[in-house]
Amino acid sequence: MDSSNKLNRREFLASAASFAAAFSIVPSHVVSGTGHIPPSDQITIANIGCGTQGLREMGSLLQNPNIRVVAVCDVNKFSTDYIDWSPFGIRNHIRSVLKDDSWWENIPGIPGGRDTGREYVERYYAKNKTSGDYRGCASYEDFRELLDDVDDLDAVKIMTPDHTHASISIAAMEKGIHVITHKPISNKLLEGRKVIEKARETGVMTHLLAWSDRPEYIQMKAWMDEGLIGELLEIHNWSYRPVWEQWTKRPEGNAPVPDGFNWKLWLGPVPDIPYHPNYTHNTFRGWYDFGGGSVADMGHYSLFPLFETLIITRPPVSVRAFGTTSREAVNQVYQWVVNDVAFPASCMIKWKFPEQPALPEFDLIWYDGGMKPFAPEELESEGKDIPEEGLMIVGTKGKILGGFRGENPVLLPESRMASRPATERINSREIERRRDVWVDDILAGRQSPGSFIRAETITDTMNLGAVALQAGKRIDFDPENGKIINDENANRLLARVYRSGWEM
Repeated sequence: MDSSNKLNRREFLASAASFAAAFSIVPSHVVSGTGHIPPSDQITIANIGCGTQGLREMGSLLQNPNIRVVAVCDVNKFSTDYIDWSPFGIRNHIRSVLKDDSWWENIPGIPGGRDTGREYVERYYAKNKTSGDYRGCASYEDFRELLDDVDDLDAVKIMTPDHTHASISIAAMEKGIHVITHKPISNKLLEGRKVIEKARETGVMTHLLAWSDRPEYIQMKAWMDEGLIGELLEIHNWSYRPVWEQWTKRPEGNAPVPDGFNWKLWLGPVPDIPYHPNYTHNTFRGWYDFGGGSVADMGHYSLFPLFETLIITRPPVSVRAFGTTSREAVNQVYQWVVNDVAFPASCMIKWKFPEQPALPEFDLIWYDGGMKPFAPEELESEGKDIPEEGLMIVGTKGKILGGFRGENPVLLPESRMASRPATERINSREIERRRDVWVDDILAGRQSPGSFIRAETITDTMNLGAVALQAGKRIDFDPENGKIINDENANRLLARVYRSGWEM
């Protein structure tokens, strides 16, 4: 920890109370430094993970008067070597939140690390201080020290690489701290189940950020309930991701660990391997050790709320997957590249689901990396194609087609929509939506609709897809016992081998 800025909640409240007693006429927003809600009534949050997405979403925490960010944590102290979707997107977003067009002026590169996170927090809260100064954000390298040191911490928001989500979640829940995390809950199936069981055991509020209320799905379900597509047969979902470099083998050569970057801590539960920049920052998602691939990166967004709407609560019983293959020249002869370390550049995954509370058996098919279903006859006959990203529900009597998360859903053929009410054409992208609904749940003392407890089926589904890609064959899954019953090698992939000291 950077001890010069260590501050727990009790110390802050004591100093705030002393300040208020000495200057009773000072407005409450000056006392709190964060808005008109007194610090004692705010949710105290630690933001764990100050990379690109962590910084991108931090502004919504700072601008919410019900929240006070009291600590940040990242294994990286500070660097400008992050990779993002645009050269100035992070910089410009932070400038907008701070209302300071000079922030990050004349500094090359894309920012990240706990120093940047702390500066962001303190600059924002300083705006509401008469002194223009604020030193109320603690900074940590190790999340375990943060959880031990910060008193009266209400919640953590986890924005780290996928492979550390479970370790941080369990450690926080064991201390009675609410947990909000980016997807996935874990990139290993049995580990994810342990996290979910801990959520049940502790009763703390948990929230998987991929959850959202989707009016499109409600409309799709209404059409299905009306019998407009008959009995469900298949659900197709496709994305052009991955949008990061995808590797086929471990990097070669030695690379020095950057100053201020704790590589061992970044590895967390993963056994020791040499550092390489191809593992970190925005490329971690592509590795089986560290990520969940594009299916977990994006599939949670589209399928978690769909599972909730259609009441898909029973995990798949078998999975088959195919991925891109490649060859390389070795001694003038082309040889297959055996890729057992990373997700392929593109893939197709098919899960077979058993009968659900209100649905028959059905197949779910995922496509990524430019793969997608061929346009159905209803579109081909009109010279149309399916979108670049989309969702299609196929029944015995018809089909429903929408955007990736069901945006603008239509019955096929589209001529069927002529007789439907205009209100059935829905695009939630055009509706202002809140991503921080979990704040209301914490304040109300209730469980979130995006709770980990409700996410077991989606977590099992995503992680089984990764196992099927590695297994190279159909795998049969016993959901009751959490085992693959037809391949012992694949069964071992449901868990990870833990580095000493990180066992669960």
